[in-house]
Amino acid sequence: MNGGALIAEVLKRRGVPFLFTLCGGHISPILVEAKKRGIRVVDTRHEVNAVFAADAVGRLTGTPGVAAVTAGPGLTNTITAIKNAQMAQSPLVLLGGASATVLRGRGSLQDIDQMALMRPHVKWAGAAKRVKDLVPMLETAFDVALSGVPGPVFLECPVDLLYTQDIVKSWYGAKSAAGKNASMTDRAVELYLKFHTDRLFAGADSVAFGPNLPPNPPEPSLSQVEQAFKQLLKAQRPVLVLGSGALQLPQQAAQIAAAIERLGIPTYLSGMGRGLLGAGHVLHLRHGRKAALKKADVVVLCGVPADFRLDYGKHLGRHVHLIGVNRSKEDLVLNRKPEQSILADPGRFLQMLAGKDLGSSRWSGWLAELRAGDEARDTEIASQATDSADEFCNPLTVCKAVEDVLPDDSVLVADGGDFVATASYIMRPRRRLSWLDPGVFGTLGVGAGFAIGAQCVRPDAQTWIIYGDGSLGYSLAEFDTYVRHNLPIIALVGTDASWMQIAREQVEVLGDGVGTELRRTAYHKAAEGLGGVGIEVRDPSELPEAIARAQEASRAGRAVLINAQIGRTQFRKGSISI
Repeated sequence: MNGGALIAEVLKRRGVPFLFTLCGGHISPILVEAKKRGIRVVDTRHEVNAVFAADAVGRLTGTPGVAAVTAGPGLTNTITAIKNAQMAQSPLVLLGGASATVLRGRGSLQDIDQMALMRPHVKWAGAAKRVKDLVPMLETAFDVALSGVPGPVFLECPVDLLYTQDIVKSWYGAKSAAGKNASMTDRAVELYLKFHTDRLFAGADSVAFGPNLPPNPPEPSLSQVEQAFKQLLKAQRPVLVLGSGALQLPQQAAQIAAAIERLGIPTYLSGMGRGLLGAGHVLHLRHGRKAALKKADVVVLCGVPADFRLDYGKHLGRHVHLIGVNRSKEDLVLNRKPEQSILADPGRFLQMLAGKDLGSSRWSGWLAELRAGDEARDTEIASQATDSADEFCNPLTVCKAVEDVLPDDSVLVADGGDFVATASYIMRPRRRLSWLDPGVFGTLGVGAGFAIGAQCVRPDAQTWIIYGDGSLGYSLAEFDTYVRHNLPIIALVGTDASWMQIAREQVEVLGDGVGTELRRTAYHKAAEGLGGVGIEVRDPSELPEAIARAQEASRAGRAVLINAQIGRTQFRKGSISI
């Protein structure tokens, strides 16, 4: 086997179904050998989207997603996505091509210090020096990506480790100009290159593959579960807040949902937790979280840090008994130290806690109070959706039109600011593991990559990207990828000719919209030019037919972009986060 084949064999043994990439001469053997082994190679139009796609696969399946990119600028293009995965605690493996080992530091094409670039943004980074290193180092990378707090890892694969020994010898033979009349220097170079090549491939034929062990998440102790149980028995107004950190074992999502139902605690869901209980579960509350946390006497934070999303812990009442459960020691005590800190997998904690009898109706009165506030807010939003915008469509109306017809098997990808935040008030994921957003990094541009990964994992699902017209600019060209790889993704773009999330505050406070102004661009025509279906909506009355056309085209295997021209409203006035 050549080095590319060794890497592909590890991917196959680790159960990797997809390899996301943008081609490059430094990584070609990896792509070819992966395809030979039945791994679906999906090439994107920008490396960042290959990594975003791998991130989505890791979140949805629990198996690290894998991306391979070429050296130099191919790798630098991934940094935003890698950092996003690190902060979102997503398991993924990034394979990076590199200059030939003998040419490092000599001015070869795309040769930079890649290890210094990657180390701050990954859990583990390794650089293979010989062909026999590739298998054990890649296996280590997979294990590290899933251990403890999941995250991205990086393996650098020099190009002369990926091709066969004969090919590499031919490269170096051509570079050593030794012949009958060769100088002593030329002969020394020839001998060195022969020695170097022999060393690169020494032991490659005897490489052994290790076992594929299941992840071993950190478990809470029985005494910790018992202590939390006793505290909840005394609670009158408990609240459970569950985030992405509780779904780091997505294979157990159904068991986690069942545990929440048995516990009967009023629950707020965020991040990957959205959709965990379905679209309308009685325990799931969507509004008024800040007020509920202020009133609560016991709060359980499962996989949620007290960061800016909880106003750095200020949303929690001063006298509340806080139970924190997190795999990350840093996140566990961030800004607010819990009265009970449990360094363990939150999903496993909930399942163990649910084994004790709390009585599912214990807090029915408290739940009814919170549900009344939730329903009142839903009614208020529904009434606002009927208001006319200053022009074009009310963004709430657009979102409600989609919400009314979303199929049960659908995936929602959030990529944007003002319009996407509006959509989050209206659109309800229908099932667990059906919502993808960037997470704490707040990265714009995740949409196409996340949707590619989601559609690959769940090919029969209807995958929607909810875009702002600002965020669409990062990945519109990926419509070409959807078409080439038969990914019938539907993109809904709320076009208001503005970076509205920023403009709201900037214009009011500073009196100038500089840098926030866009055009009402015909994005639907751009999607058509890239091989997709483009639909424009300028009036609310056109929405039902436009959405039906989009869904019909998607069912027929076509990628679709709905360009919904929206007006400006005051719905999210004053909601910017810093």
